Amino acid sequence: MKLKYIWITTGLLACITGCDDKLETYETSGGANAPTAIASSSVDSEALPGQIKLVWDAPAENAYEYLQVKYRDPWTQEEICEIASKYTTELTIDNTLARFGDYSFYFQTFNVKKQGSEVTEIKAKSGAAPITVQEKSRKEFALSASQLSTNAQEPSEGPISNLVDGNVNNFFHTRWSSPQIDLPHYIQIDFKEAHENFSVYYRTRGDDTWTTAARPSSVELQISNDGESWETLTTLSGLPTGHGDEYTSEFVMPGKSFTYFRFNVIATSSNTKYFNMAEFKFYDVEVEVYDPETAPLD
Repeated sequence: MKLKYIWITTGLLACITGCDDKLETYETSGGANAPTAIASSSVDSEALPGQIKLVWDAPAENAYEYLQVKYRDPWTQEEICEIASKYTTELTIDNTLARFGDYSFYFQTFNVKKQGSEVTEIKAKSGAAPITVQEKSRKEFALSASQLSTNAQEPSEGPISNLVDGNVNNFFHTRWSSPQIDLPHYIQIDFKEAHENFSVYYRTRGDDTWTTAARPSSVELQISNDGESWETLTTLSGLPTGHGDEYTSEFVMPGKSFTYFRFNVIATSSNTKYFNMAEFKFYDVEVEVYDPETAPLD
């Protein structure tokens, strides 16, 4: 979008032209012609998440040697100054907020003698700053064997109850015997109460006399409130395949509550049609959400 400009009077010019600490280290070499001011028609802005990007046309030859962009941060009330060479045509301002509306940027060009042009005020808006989410705490939900089910229990070994018996030497195994059942194979939990933000943990089968095949390698985390219609929240990959390896997922925020959960295995190490596992845990996670666009400014 094209932006509004204002030519600043001499009195105001004096108070915004100081970037002396930056100019002292700025080396210039060029003509001493009177610098040409930046025209508003040559400047565009883009509202980015928590940023404002300013872009301007490359100057004509000898138009100026460098330029100064100055603005006041409405959050910190600090006056900030940026210096750009004549070869620079864009500047991204970080840590801005949409809640403040228009930001005023004062463009001034200079020649090699540090003589300044008239000042142009450019107004631009920020995109909304990103919301940040961090974990505050987590608590294991004590699972019982009666809450667990699967679509592919191996009848000869590894009952699903072994996942919650606290014995890492036991294991759960989905059906490897004939007739095999094609993946996905799942672990399902019927909570009978609502849960929301969560994380999962599991331990791979630990006996080192056994192959490292049949470890989950790609898993869908699914939720439901009726046990019939399922929603996939995320897919886990890059999962461990060693003996007795432990895995804990990042926390997941569904944005809704659920009473049923599935750990739905869609692929395994060595491409077996079954998987095994020693232990499984479910954690309720408390998260803290921070939105800089609505948070108190202090």
